[in-house]
Amino acid sequence: MRMIPKPEPNEYAPYVIMYISLLPDDGRIVEHLEENLHATTEFIRSLPQEKLTCRYAEGKWTIKEILAHLIDDERIYAYRALRFARNDQTKLPGFEQDNYAAESGANDRSLDDLLAEFTVVRNSTIALFNSFPDHVLTRSGVASGNVMSVRAIAYHLAGHELRHMNIIKERYLS
Repeated sequence: MRMIPKPEPNEYAPYVIMYISLLPDDGRIVEHLEENLHATTEFIRSLPQEKLTCRYAEGKWTIKEILAHLIDDERIYAYRALRFARNDQTKLPGFEQDNYAAESGANDRSLDDLLAEFTVVRNSTIALFNSFPDHVLTRSGVASGNVMSVRAIAYHLAGHELRHMNIIKERYLS
């Protein structure tokens, strides 16, 4: 089992603590990404079909759009991890998540299609983090104007997913 210790606070922007704090300090982040994949897939599949395209408030994403957002975010952050791990010091731009969600077409896609894409992206992310030698995990770069280490990205991804699943449970299902 791959062990990647939690990042130190200087390895990520202050707001990222809301994601990282949702994860245990046991270093099993890659295993957690695997477990999250199955838990999220099962949870989303358990939801009534009509809930998948509902918004809990005007201007908020649907559950399908949240899933597309998780896919987009994971692709972008995995790319950042690759660049930083390879010691690329190019400052990377941010992305406008609301525009991405609006352009995702998620509500017109089948749940099976979205979950299949989520699975492929997650498995690719897991393979990427398993491929990194230990010495690159604390390398960092700048994206969206913030410093972030390779290992902080792994924790960001897992915690970001958990946060969105919690939001779905709290705001979409009550």
